[in-house]
Amino acid sequence: MPGFTNPLWLVGLIGIPILCYLYRRAVRSRKNTAMAFSHVAFLKSALGEKKPSRRPQYLFILSLVAIALVIVGLANPHLPLDQTRDGVSVVLAIDDSGSMAANDYQPTRLEAAKESASVLIKSLDPKDYAGVVIFESGATTAAYLSPDKDRVMEKTAAIEQKNGQTALGDGLALAVDMADSIPNQKKVVVLLSDGVGNAGVISPEDATAFAAQNKVQVFTVGLGSKSPVLLGTDPTGTPQYATLDEAALQSIAEKTGGTYYTSVDEQTLHQIYAGLNKEIVREKEETSIQPILFAGVLLVLLAELYLRYGKRRIIP
Repeated sequence: MPGFTNPLWLVGLIGIPILCYLYRRAVRSRKNTAMAFSHVAFLKSALGEKKPSRRPQYLFILSLVAIALVIVGLANPHLPLDQTRDGVSVVLAIDDSGSMAANDYQPTRLEAAKESASVLIKSLDPKDYAGVVIFESGATTAAYLSPDKDRVMEKTAAIEQKNGQTALGDGLALAVDMADSIPNQKKVVVLLSDGVGNAGVISPEDATAFAAQNKVQVFTVGLGSKSPVLLGTDPTGTPQYATLDEAALQSIAEKTGGTYYTSVDEQTLHQIYAGLNKEIVREKEETSIQPILFAGVLLVLLAELYLRYGKRRIIP
């Protein structure tokens, strides 16, 4: 449904039927005056029984249309479009901690995540912005938010495996801050991790609250196997395992209006990222159609001028 910035102007449309009434009254009065001073038979003979031209009526109708368009245009109507004019800010938060070196995804979880991230970036709309944050013991920016998708993909491909722990909260908070850096845009974060937060300054709960407060929608992708995966051993010979904390990722998505995706292998990870763009809610935007209405006024006036002064014009 259209909305109006200045709806009081629409009251002027009441004048349209009033003008119609006055026009009909004037035409009727003119005919009666002519009949009073003319002989009907003489008139018919002079006109050769031809029907009177309807062009004056067409001119009056065009004038009414022009007036109506001006009034509606001054009310400044707005219509909702399919997506925001400035697109969507999409920030990928990629876990590159030591657990992402697990090879239950080939060749590793991190490499599979990087390839799949490129799938999502390629699927974004031209007006969308993309950025990448990486996190392990801390969080840092890998690619600043930009409409240059090729540049962002280059930066993503250059991400290297780290050996630190997982600062999940730090990574999410930095991604939310980046997504919120451009005003008047829909803000989305795609968090790809095994969900095991065991380092950093900001807790995952605080980062989630920060995202909800800033109205940033967070989609989470669980990258890992149901059972622990052996990474190796520490200096004392104790086995080190990579696990998956689905509960933490589900909670983040639920509290921010996003969706949690379970990634079973690298193929399903690609499928998730390929379809994720469709899940991003693109808010409708109220856009003024005032210029279109005023352009219509110009076309109507040109049509009226043609009828009045063009071929077979009324006034010689």
